[in-house]
Amino acid sequence: MKLPIFSTAIVLASIARLCAAPLTLTTPADYQVFQRYSKKAGTLLFSGRVDEGRETDFEARLITGGKTGVWKKIVPAITEHQFVGTIEAEAGGWHRLEVRVSRAGKVLGEAVVEHVGVGEVFVVAGQSNSANHGEEKQQPKTGRVAAFDGRAWRLAADPQPGASGGGGSFLPPFGDALVQCFDVPVGFIACGIGATSVREWLPKGYQFPNPPTLTNRVQQRPDGKWESKGEAYSLLVERMKQGAPRGFRAVLWHQGESDANQADPTRTLRGNLYRDYLEKVIRESRREIGRAAPWFVAQVSYHVPGDESSPDIRAAQALLWKDGVALEGPDSDALKGNLRENAGKGVHFSGPGLRAHAALWAEKVAPWLEKELVRALPVNGAIR
Repeated sequence: MKLPIFSTAIVLASIARLCAAPLTLTTPADYQVFQRYSKKAGTLLFSGRVDEGRETDFEARLITGGKTGVWKKIVPAITEHQFVGTIEAEAGGWHRLEVRVSRAGKVLGEAVVEHVGVGEVFVVAGQSNSANHGEEKQQPKTGRVAAFDGRAWRLAADPQPGASGGGGSFLPPFGDALVQCFDVPVGFIACGIGATSVREWLPKGYQFPNPPTLTNRVQQRPDGKWESKGEAYSLLVERMKQGAPRGFRAVLWHQGESDANQADPTRTLRGNLYRDYLEKVIRESRREIGRAAPWFVAQVSYHVPGDESSPDIRAAQALLWKDGVALEGPDSDALKGNLRENAGKGVHFSGPGLRAHAALWAEKVAPWLEKELVRALPVNGAIR
């Protein structure tokens, strides 16, 4: 008797079907933070795959601090076994999210995400002192500060995913300060790039007369002018779009050193142009995400002792506040001496400097956020 011959592909596909979980979650990720829309609540987005979508009941519940919530029926959108849905949740966390599917009262499958937060999310951009170029790596002490690199979430120990450098940043102690103030998880979406000029952050094709010191993200045109390749801007907008459904609270911008007082004076950017170029980045990014997201702009121009500020760049940054384009960020040029790396000789921050930098950011952001919490955040697509 001749036995039937089965192809390897058919056998593997059959095994995969038998072993596949009836329900799998792809979102949220472990340690993901969702931006709350009010002081007390937010919306969790969940998605994944279910084997049997028809006549299947979905339920979800949250467990927080040992307190188990009730199962709530939810109605996700289902297309060819892929589902997307939302559930309202109290601000706070970490929550344990449990999702189950059933038919006629019989549970077919369950899935769990151990750490989900509803709190405050910030996009952080600019150059090295917004990224991982500090002298000492920092660790969040509250256990409730997370970071996202465009693909995955994790606790926000330095170096921050998604930003340049392998050293320390101000984000862990800044996140801890906000957690202690507001008692909710804090998430960071960092995309700072070391040594970048504001010219490199402009949208693709935007022109300017003189190039920055580093030219790998810009290019010269046949007419002699220069233009941005748009790479940094595209990264920024992509990160801004990845926090649906309500995105993030604000952008924290820390940049200016690579436009101020360059060794080659022809690479230095005039203050009026700095102001115009950064306004272009702010307004165009708002247009692309469909929401007038707040931006904090820090005062930044410090290099080394003896070259501690550029009045022209500082005035340009302050003018953005005065004109209502951005909110006032911290004055990090004031951090000098042992707050800078290499015993005060460098441009980046030492360990104490990173913590002092974090405190300055908290002094600006926390009082503003307290006032913002009385207003509801719109969903993406609604410009306020």
